[in-house]
Amino acid sequence: MDKRYQVFVSSTYEDLQEERKEVMQALLELDCIPAGMELFPASNDDQWTLIKKVIDDCDYYILIIGGRYGSTNEEGKSYTQMEFEYALSTEKPIISFLPKHPQNIPIGKSEQDGEKKEKLEAFKELAKKKLIKYWESSENLGSVVSRSMVRLIKDFPAEGWVRSKSAIDENSLKEIARLQKENNDLRLRLHSIATEAPKGTEDFSQGEDDVEVKLSFTAYEFRKRHRYNTSLIFSWNELFSCVAPSMIDECSDMEFMENLNSLIDSVSFIIKDYEDNKMLDDFEDFKIDLESFNLIKVQFKALGLICLSNKKRSASDRNTYWKLTPYGDYVMTKLLAVKKKEAIK
Repeated sequence: MDKRYQVFVSSTYEDLQEERKEVMQALLELDCIPAGMELFPASNDDQWTLIKKVIDDCDYYILIIGGRYGSTNEEGKSYTQMEFEYALSTEKPIISFLPKHPQNIPIGKSEQDGEKKEKLEAFKELAKKKLIKYWESSENLGSVVSRSMVRLIKDFPAEGWVRSKSAIDENSLKEIARLQKENNDLRLRLHSIATEAPKGTEDFSQGEDDVEVKLSFTAYEFRKRHRYNTSLIFSWNELFSCVAPSMIDECSDMEFMENLNSLIDSVSFIIKDYEDNKMLDDFEDFKIDLESFNLIKVQFKALGLICLSNKKRSASDRNTYWKLTPYGDYVMTKLLAVKKKEAIK
């Protein structure tokens, strides 16, 4: 009989959104049914009662630990730890995923409160009483979860859910239909994350809107070379089309800036024509102003197009690296992919 297993995914939320998406996708690819805070329906029950009901309905329990202990109840215990302890009490098959290099977690995603740091370390020790695996990045976590779940299901067979055609009563049919709807809703939600702009970005300058880019260059004036300041107008799409391909994997701040300098150099004839009345000659060394460079980075990040890369690298590498978000990859493809001839008017 073809079964699908329901898996409860527990973690702090704000700092592990990318990791949760990778885990959810990995579970869906295993034909499992993920359950977690994203899927909690509206209910008259208090939140903790609802969480326990969802855990009770699940076949397996997954815990993801990052750099935060999370929000706490009145007794100072995190809700994530409460979920874990409840799953322990129900004797659910449990597997926990701990960061392999916690020292590399960004400060913004790490506990700064001393007391919470201690509680987080104690929580990790508690998690180690059950099966644990280690993860290094959100992408790596997805593959680790896939392999671990295959083994967990083999070692600890669970009741699971069966397809409607195999169900033996009306209640089972209704329950499976409900779970399938939740599954489809989650797939649609994951798709929308990659193809829709983040909420709140509609008020930001973007697309074909103009942006003034300040820059400098050198030129001869009366046989002496000087450095001059000026500016050019680009659209946000022009700027993004220039830098996006280098971020398919990732690129450093320096590469980011060099790409923009290349764009400016490619339209330098505009500057030369404009500056002719100053009797300038031999233009070269076009460089974007640092203020404009930082503005472009902030704007692309605010629009949900790029994010900081968390790829592992040597401790001596102090560079900042950027990569496309799923939405940024979608926008780049729409801007740069070659269309069929019949689609070009």
